[in-house]
Amino acid sequence: MSASIPNDPVILLSYLNTQLRDHYSSLSELCDDRNLDMDAIVQKISGINYVYDAGKNQFI
Repeated sequence: MSASIPNDPVILLSYLNTQLRDHYSSLSELCDDRNLDMDAIVQKISGINYVYDAGKNQFI
């Protein structure tokens, strides 16, 4: 993952959901735009029992 995003999974969760809500229509778009590894992000967030819901465009 990029050093420009939070490393702590709980803070990362909040950051991602805010970015998704305010700026991006999908996790894929966010990752493409920010040059992030989507698989690594999904894995890190799953460690705190959250999954990406494409219909809601947020981690739940």
